Amino acid sequence: MVSLNRSEKLVMNSNASSATVNDYFELLKPRVMSLAIFTAVIGLLLSPNNIHPFLSIFSIIAIGAGAGAAGAINMWYDRDIDLIMDRTKSRPIPSGRVKPEEALTLGIVLSIFSIILLFVASNYVAAFFLFISIIFYIFIYTIWLKRSTPQNIVIGGAAGALPPVIGWFVVSQDFSMFPVILFMIIFIWTPPHFWALSLYRSDDYQRAGIPMLPVVKGKKVTRLNIMLYSLSLLVIAPTPWYLGYLGNIYGLLTILLTLIFIYFSWNVYKQKVGSEPILFKYSILYLFLLFMIMPIDKYLYIWIN
Repeated sequence: MVSLNRSEKLVMNSNASSATVNDYFELLKPRVMSLAIFTAVIGLLLSPNNIHPFLSIFSIIAIGAGAGAAGAINMWYDRDIDLIMDRTKSRPIPSGRVKPEEALTLGIVLSIFSIILLFVASNYVAAFFLFISIIFYIFIYTIWLKRSTPQNIVIGGAAGALPPVIGWFVVSQDFSMFPVILFMIIFIWTPPHFWALSLYRSDDYQRAGIPMLPVVKGKKVTRLNIMLYSLSLLVIAPTPWYLGYLGNIYGLLTILLTLIFIYFSWNVYKQKVGSEPILFKYSILYLFLLFMIMPIDKYLYIWIN
């Protein structure tokens, strides 16, 4: 782990007496948690079977808790580098508002709670995939990959791509290529999304010793990889349409949204000023719209027919 100077250690060892409920909630990485909840809900809605609304609510709560638990443990482990990076130094632990051991305890308790709750509310398959996602994010991504390889985001993105699969198995234990496709869309989307951020935050990552692609391979290579992954989305994202899982509304809108994604990626590749944050922000909107269109297309087709 990155070594800390004396002043940094004093902050990390503070009494954290000013902690509030909002500070503990911030430990759960609410933005990441909300994305996990959203994509899990979409996976649930796209599943061919039905589940009692009451049980579905508890299942989604469990998935959100699991995502938050992984985020809390991630913040506990990364507290040293979070203190060094401008983007993260105001988080609850490096700012001294929450003690590290409190974050770890919260993460462990929530992890156990989320898996048990999902098992009770749905089934063992969904609970198993939630367990895998938590373990993968903590041990494979946070502890191993993040500090050891520029492919950290590529491989580690698997954890963030699992929520729609979990949502699917909450409702149906039948295997289908559809949840695999949902997984692949997020998996391919993740690298250009985070690499766009790392391009204009590369100094932060370099200072913290995180081997993000721009730090290790340079910005030129990163821009090329963003472009290649963005082009891959043009193949992967419309796949539910190609295979007949969704209709023309999804297919046509997805191609349009992906072409816009590629356009912003091209601007990044050509090094246009301010293009990196634009791509980063659009990538979030892109994934939201893409997944929002899916159930709209499905249920509109059912309503028409």
